[in-house]
Amino acid sequence: MPVATFAYLYHTISAITLLRYYRLVEQYDARDEQRLVVKKMVDALLQHDPLYETILEEPIPLEETPEGKFFLNFSEDRLNGSAYRKQFIKEFDASLEGRVSKLIDYKQNGERVLASAVREVFGLPESMLSDNDAIDMLLHPGKNTLLGESLVLTTHSKLSRAMYHIHYTFRKKLSHTADSQDQRHRMTPASRPVLSKHMTDEPDYITPELITEDADALNLYRETMNRTWDNINKLLKLGVPEDDAAYLLPNAVNIRFSESADLLNLHHKHAMRLCYNAQEEIWRASLDEAQQIREINPRIGQYLLPPCTIRDLANLRPVCPEGTRFCGEKVWRYDISEYQRVI
Repeated sequence: MPVATFAYLYHTISAITLLRYYRLVEQYDARDEQRLVVKKMVDALLQHDPLYETILEEPIPLEETPEGKFFLNFSEDRLNGSAYRKQFIKEFDASLEGRVSKLIDYKQNGERVLASAVREVFGLPESMLSDNDAIDMLLHPGKNTLLGESLVLTTHSKLSRAMYHIHYTFRKKLSHTADSQDQRHRMTPASRPVLSKHMTDEPDYITPELITEDADALNLYRETMNRTWDNINKLLKLGVPEDDAAYLLPNAVNIRFSESADLLNLHHKHAMRLCYNAQEEIWRASLDEAQQIREINPRIGQYLLPPCTIRDLANLRPVCPEGTRFCGEKVWRYDISEYQRVI
């Protein structure tokens, strides 16, 4: 399916967020239809409360945004056409070393800082609460029972908020589809690209593992992708702007970016996305992340787990929270090194 496929949704935001939308509605990746929608939203706001017009700022022209200024000063010719894009893609993909998500930065003293923060909550010296015991008290679902709550109470818990101090940064490559899933986790933000500036004349997409299991399906998939890029290249040769041609990109197109997260919100994300029912790529990315954190912060990483394992450790029943959507695997009995699935 192309990224131009219709989406139907309810969108709830604050007034200040709408004012920010309007101010940046001319930036890259904001297309004509988005500008129209934002304009109609602003019109509806002003009709409801005309006083907002006193603080409404006009949109910043594209050429005055930081990204717009860059591409004005560094033309495509100066950047050697699309060759630099292919070089960037080659370098980025090589840096992943075969992973979907590659850990590229973290706090060197993470576990020590985390344990100290736990002691601060209780006003205890290290002689009364060791690092191991402090981390266990915080992250073991049987001891910090809030970790098993369905309402996600950790952001309000004094103890659980100690996890805010630990941060990790990952380099990731996901399809447009998986990236849409990833963006739902708003508290693990990323520096996402100007999509059209990653386009080249060569097909650049993710192939779901399930499709590789059937030769006929794989051949059809590849033919469809090749045909899609052929059509995009035809439009570009006709002079259609890249941003417009990008509407034909499939939802399988690769998105490359870096993403950072504090431990509290990453813990929640992994509890959702290590579930065997999670979308394939975001599951694999979460698995990559959890495994790498185990390597550098083993006392923390051992508790980055799917919801069923967390609930089992917290002695909550039923273990699987999915009801009739139970995946059929007793994942809570597996070590993370044993996770394997195709969905």
